[in-house]
Amino acid sequence: MDQQLDSVTTLITNLSESLTARQWTLAVAESCTGGMLSEHFTAVAGSSVWFNCGFITYSNESKMQMLEVDEVSLELFGAVSEEVASEMALGVLDNSDANMSVSITGIAGPTGGSELKPVGMVCFAWALEDQEPATATEYFHGDRNAIRQQATEHAIKGLISHLRNQAS
Repeated sequence: MDQQLDSVTTLITNLSESLTARQWTLAVAESCTGGMLSEHFTAVAGSSVWFNCGFITYSNESKMQMLEVDEVSLELFGAVSEEVASEMALGVLDNSDANMSVSITGIAGPTGGSELKPVGMVCFAWALEDQEPATATEYFHGDRNAIRQQATEHAIKGLISHLRNQAS
């Protein structure tokens, strides 16, 4: 576990350097990770320079109220979908002063999965101001905590990747 934390800390250091160099801030929307991503960010001294805020929107109602996710999207695609992840990421930008956002919504288990959406399915979206979000779906394995940890790490790696793809 210590090696995994070291890996996450290294990723966050890289992320913070990229955000700080651009004078950008980041905000997040978390569902299945329940604040784990925000916890990792705020564990790093100096994160207030680049981390704006985090929304933990576990229920569909909170996704609609706090992030302006469309009820129709939730009905058509379900909370665990790239469509809803995309709306969450855009809602974060609309409701914060951040330049960049990431959203995470998935099924951490051990229950709640189905044939179409199994335990371990997690949808992500990464958004930058004035750009359409990029989305992805991943299938993680392990117990509830392992799935949440893997989702958190994947979100950070995605942020770093999207920053690298941006012109300075």
